Amino acid sequence: MATAQQSVLKLIVVSVLLIGAGEWCAAQDMPQPIEPKGETIYPFNGRDLTGFTTWLRPEDRPAKGEVYGVTDGMIHITGEGMGYVATAGAYKNYHLSVEYKWGERTDGSKYVRNSGILLHATGPPGNARDTWMASIEVQLAQGCEGDFIPIRGNDASGKVIPVAFTANATRGADLRPRWSESGQAEEFTKSQLWWNDHQVGFQELLDTRGQQDVASPLGKWTLVECICREDQITVKVNGKTVNHCYNVYPTSGQILLENEKNEIFFRNLKIQPLTEEDSQLVEEREADDQPSK
Repeated sequence: MATAQQSVLKLIVVSVLLIGAGEWCAAQDMPQPIEPKGETIYPFNGRDLTGFTTWLRPEDRPAKGEVYGVTDGMIHITGEGMGYVATAGAYKNYHLSVEYKWGERTDGSKYVRNSGILLHATGPPGNARDTWMASIEVQLAQGCEGDFIPIRGNDASGKVIPVAFTANATRGADLRPRWSESGQAEEFTKSQLWWNDHQVGFQELLDTRGQQDVASPLGKWTLVECICREDQITVKVNGKTVNHCYNVYPTSGQILLENEKNEIFFRNLKIQPLTEEDSQLVEEREADDQPSK
């Protein structure tokens, strides 16, 4: 059971977020989120990007048209510029499943290939100040697969779109917070939460692997699952649970596939109804989230 002090703190945090979000939502024409029930939703038809929207930074737009497309039944992001492919619809309470594989092009640096899946994306395209909509990123960068990053944004009038989550975390010798079932509750509004077995001292150099990495080797497909139930998100990579957060805000929105100057392919994208197994997994995590008195 949570302590009375923790319960009051949670209420205050959620109330502040809702007030800020309420002001923003009232000024926007927000799509009603879809909750899959009974049948799996397949946003990608395997032929073209019908049912998606795309975004590219203004300075990268001369290349638009070559950046996002479909190759051999796969969503293909060439990695030129920065932006995203987004589902046209918003979603809530779902089990997202998608596979990705790196292509050949990189950003030319010595650092890891980088991309991400952005959940609960809200706000205007490009965030009105940056590249990605306000959202919670599930990181796909090499060695960091499954990290959470809150991405705040501004609406068209400049008002902040709040994004936040809480997670149980421990800190390694590098002082980075990593998800741990037995960790201390910590709120995240700006900083990154690393997945549970992220290697301490990992240098994030191109095509290197951490000692405990569960993502597939370069050139192979990696399965990522994001289980979104009410205000919780659980992430699995190749079947292993690697991260979990709660007190999530917002709790619905579009799903973005990130373009961050590295070529990447996506396939088998599906948005499934939550199963009894999903609900049981989240309920178990929820029990772990509540410290004893």
